[in-house]
Amino acid sequence: VQLQASGGGLVQAGGSLRLSCAASGRRAFSDYVLGWFRQAPGRERDFVAAISWTGSSTYYSDSVKGRFIISRDNAKNVVYLQMGNLKPEDTAVYYCAADDRSIAVFTTTPNDIEVWGQGTQVTVSS
Repeated sequence: VQLQASGGGLVQAGGSLRLSCAASGRRAFSDYVLGWFRQAPGRERDFVAAISWTGSSTYYSDSVKGRFIISRDNAKNVVYLQMGNLKPEDTAVYYCAADDRSIAVFTTTPNDIEVWGQGTQVTVSS
């Protein structure tokens, strides 16, 4: 599978953005657990959120819990990240990722994730 992220931009603190990540390839989209990571300048890549194959389970980092929502549309081969109440510290390049094993890979061994999309920049001004 290949992943293409979009939807980043410049937004004021307190605002909202929705990121999308479209998948293409021969394997079924529903074969994959999907997730989002972010990397701010000078910092390591951080886990943001992940969603199970059917969307029945989701997992969030503490820093975004209650503000961000991850969802997926298996019919459209797209995973979304709805970001609300954005803060300047949310500024980063956001990456989508896919793996056919489990959500645990996203939270414990992200370097082992099979597929990464290109990033999309999110900038939150104060």
